[in-house]
Amino acid sequence: MIIIDALFVVPFEVVIDLCYKLTENFGFALILFTFFTRIVLFPISFISHKNSIRLLKIQPLINDIKARHSGEIKTILNEQKILFKKEKYSTLKGLLPVVFQLIIIIGVIGAVNNAIKNDKYSFAFGWLDLSVIPTINSIYVIIPLFSAASAFLLCFIQNAFNPLTRTQGFLGRWGTTLFLVVFSCYFAFVCQAGIGLYWIAGNAFGTIITLLCVSFYNPKKYVNVENITINSRTKKEKQEIKKRKQAEKLREKEDVENFYKAKKQLVFYSEASGYYKYFKHFIDYILANSDITVYYITSDMDDQIFKMNHPRFKAYFCGANGLITLFMKMDADVVVMTLPDLEKYHYKRSLVRKDIEYIYTDHGFGSVNLVYKKGALDYFDTIFCGGKTYNEEIRETEKVYKLPEKNLVNVGFGLFDTLIEEYNALNHPPKKKPQILIAPSWQKDNILEYCLDELLGGLPGDIYSIIVRPHPEFIKRFPAKMSSIINKYSNGDVEIQTDFSSNYTVYSSDLIITDWSSIAQEFSFITKKPSLFINTPMKIMNPEWKMINVEPIDIWIRNEIGISIDVENLSYIGSFVMNLINSVDDYQEKISRIFNEYVYNAGHSAEVGGKYIINKIKEKNNEQISNT
Repeated sequence: MIIIDALFVVPFEVVIDLCYKLTENFGFALILFTFFTRIVLFPISFISHKNSIRLLKIQPLINDIKARHSGEIKTILNEQKILFKKEKYSTLKGLLPVVFQLIIIIGVIGAVNNAIKNDKYSFAFGWLDLSVIPTINSIYVIIPLFSAASAFLLCFIQNAFNPLTRTQGFLGRWGTTLFLVVFSCYFAFVCQAGIGLYWIAGNAFGTIITLLCVSFYNPKKYVNVENITINSRTKKEKQEIKKRKQAEKLREKEDVENFYKAKKQLVFYSEASGYYKYFKHFIDYILANSDITVYYITSDMDDQIFKMNHPRFKAYFCGANGLITLFMKMDADVVVMTLPDLEKYHYKRSLVRKDIEYIYTDHGFGSVNLVYKKGALDYFDTIFCGGKTYNEEIRETEKVYKLPEKNLVNVGFGLFDTLIEEYNALNHPPKKKPQILIAPSWQKDNILEYCLDELLGGLPGDIYSIIVRPHPEFIKRFPAKMSSIINKYSNGDVEIQTDFSSNYTVYSSDLIITDWSSIAQEFSFITKKPSLFINTPMKIMNPEWKMINVEPIDIWIRNEIGISIDVENLSYIGSFVMNLINSVDDYQEKISRIFNEYVYNAGHSAEVGGKYIINKIKEKNNEQISNT
């Protein structure tokens, strides 16, 4: 206590003594002391105010980081740290006013208590005795009431002008206001009237400080404050979201319970409705050539597979959070998925069965070293390889990092087989206008975020039929951005595709424009037409990709199956597009050669992958029988 008094109480006693000598009235001394401390702390309050505006300016970037790295806490914290340093934002600056106010409160309470104990001053303030603790049935009740009123005034001004407060929504703002009003009233009731007077003066001067900060550094000059308020969800939207979550919760509970009860041999996991196409060829083969029942988990309650009617195909819904537990309780012989990073983050291998064979099959034909995080496939037992670049990269990765060899099965890429079959079955009537498909990836600085306006500006609707096909992950992670794009372009000459259950737009287009998405390989390999690549910042998910001495296919193929152009040349995009459309015949032979050289088992991947799964389940069953 002696140390606390020396550090926090004695200095304030000295200042209050000085104020008392100047005013010769304890009440006015406390008011003067409060004014003095607010003047001293004004620079800190102003710094905190500027800091809060800086936070609002970078809030969209923070939201992007959280959405882009959902579930990766360490990555999010590291990216935020880099961003804060770059933008000179400090969390400490926001806390400084609160810390100093807390120190002052402790000091004032101690100083007033010591003054009363030692009968140091005259505590009369008009007809009030500032040494008395207020009670409800006394005239001193006026102190708590004024304390509550001053707190309300301060909160009202902050709600109206403080940029951070305005982002909290109605309940956040006025819930905090109610708490502070009640607390201020209670605080003034349990302390001497003098401390209540200090609290009232502090709120009053705090209100003035808030207005001064806004006057000197107006948030409207740096942040679109109106949008911050307007963009909050409406009551109807909140009700719809709540209703949707309740429906998902009930559906998930029922489906997961039924899934646990089932005796499973084979499980497929799908992230969303559009991912079924990556499993379809395997599932069709297995259902046609075995008596195995296929169990299918999806995190999309509206997944198209719920319409599938087959006695040995069982589909279940499980949301992202419930999936954590479901994965840990997984009980099956074989699990097939396109989701990488197994065991790396929140989706773990089973704790119930250690002998499950986890098979990874890619949902894009590209580099697993460049576009996936380091170690993304380390905890899979088997990799279904789409082409020889998979073998080269995975084996070299195992060599560099001294990892045990995984089971690599040269399956091929089933989606190619499906698309080729569908493409060849279609009639291809001439179009009135060439159809251009803009299909970017979802990595940072993709076309939609980086240069969509410039790109569309060079493709007039009277010459081209334009379809924008965002990546499913972009729609899932950045709904606000997606909504903005739809609102901006959907009423014009641009069609926005958000349903990925069909690939019709891929093989019905005359040209595809992308950044670093492997959808270009799908388009060019199927149609034998060239692709156009925009050189946005490269999609690099693994910062150590250069340690693997295999050039990623995503890099070298860009100028083999089409051309790549820099963003600075988008003003000439029309001429590039027309030249490529007119050069189809020049690319057909070259694209066919690359396809035949780099893609395994064209036309037969379903049989190769399906047979492997069937045989693996038979092996496991024979092992179980022999063990019993």
